[in-house]
Amino acid sequence: MADLVEKLKEIGFNTYEAKVYIALLKKYPATGYEVSKLANIPQSRTYDTLKVLEEKKVVVSANTKPVTYTPIRPKQLTSSYMKKINSTINYLDKHLPEVKDNYNEPIITVNGKQNIQDKVIEVIQNAKREIYMEIWSQDFKIFEKELLNAYNRNVEIRIVGYDNFNSRFGLVFEHAFGRDIELSLGGRMIIIAADDSEGIVGKISSLKNDISDTNIIWTKNKGIVFIIKEFIVHDMYLIDVEENLVEQMKYIYGKGFKRLKDKVLGSNATYMIH
Repeated sequence: MADLVEKLKEIGFNTYEAKVYIALLKKYPATGYEVSKLANIPQSRTYDTLKVLEEKKVVVSANTKPVTYTPIRPKQLTSSYMKKINSTINYLDKHLPEVKDNYNEPIITVNGKQNIQDKVIEVIQNAKREIYMEIWSQDFKIFEKELLNAYNRNVEIRIVGYDNFNSRFGLVFEHAFGRDIELSLGGRMIIIAADDSEGIVGKISSLKNDISDTNIIWTKNKGIVFIIKEFIVHDMYLIDVEENLVEQMKYIYGKGFKRLKDKVLGSNATYMIH
């Protein structure tokens, strides 16, 4: 019965109302005194509660002496509340967006490998048009099935892959410095932009039990998602240019882009271009 009381509370009953309605289902018609005993609540509260339930049209009283009460049928109750709830949801669905102008989508931090995996899968499943991502091969294997499902429902998949990356589907740009970057960062980046509406940026620690250094940010803030997608797209541009102009790039920038790194970061910089 405790579960029924809790479920009735979820649709708007208070504890006394739920107990009184359930008591009447067990025995009706019943007097206020009988309901009080069945529901195990004070008699004074029973009469107050019966009056409220009458006003809610959940209980019907008979003009007898003493007055007796009968509950409406459970099917009638659930049908009535279903209509009210659907009506409320439809109203909110229609009118809440009208006040969205002043709402800023939050940026949420997600910690822990399992929580990160769950969030990434959620974003993949939500995608309708396209997914841009940067991911390491070992992490890709975790999400490969969900990404394939997305691909099979005509979602475009475009990936910057690290560390001997291989995929049977989607468009892949292989990043040449996966191992070096992982050593530099102490972990593997995961970056996702889906449908210009959801984005993820973060790092999965290379150490199996390092919880503190495994986290991502997730957001539906369109400005942030735009920046995330731009980051991925620019990496794709550069990878494609480098693959097709290998000797020219080496001649202009030197091995490992040393001259470019020195130009952008300074010759003494310890930061690594990723």
